[in-house]
Amino acid sequence: MEIRIDDLSGGEVLQLLQEHLQDMYATSPPESVHALDVDALKAPEITFYSGWVGEKLLGCVAIKSLSGQHVELKSMRTSSNARNQGVASGLLEHVIQQAGAKGYKTISLETGSQAFFQPARSLYEKYGFEYCGPFGGYKEDPHSRFMTRPL
Repeated sequence: MEIRIDDLSGGEVLQLLQEHLQDMYATSPPESVHALDVDALKAPEITFYSGWVGEKLLGCVAIKSLSGQHVELKSMRTSSNARNQGVASGLLEHVIQQAGAKGYKTISLETGSQAFFQPARSLYEKYGFEYCGPFGGYKEDPHSRFMTRPL
């Protein structure tokens, strides 16, 4: 899989992000959805990555700078036709490496508490993320789980 910084202009990426937002709103109350739309993902503090094999999009992930030492994982999504093929692990390993190379000391994330998000939480646990309290601008929410790990 080739992972590259993406400018969010390709139709495949836009469709994948739309599916991501639809799933988030289908599984969580609107006030508990923290997924970003395309315009928000174009902010200068966000680096967005997409993973490809040839012309086939496999998934995406973003990192958002919260401070000079803290980065947040955002918009992790695997294409439905690429699930259970190691795409999420590859994307996660890539952003952990990239964040560390950029000098960040901590990477954190917010994910859902519902059963739908259990595979994601298991993946994050496998990569050393531990549960924590809210960070950044987040507040306690029964529909959210917060996780973090040092880099």
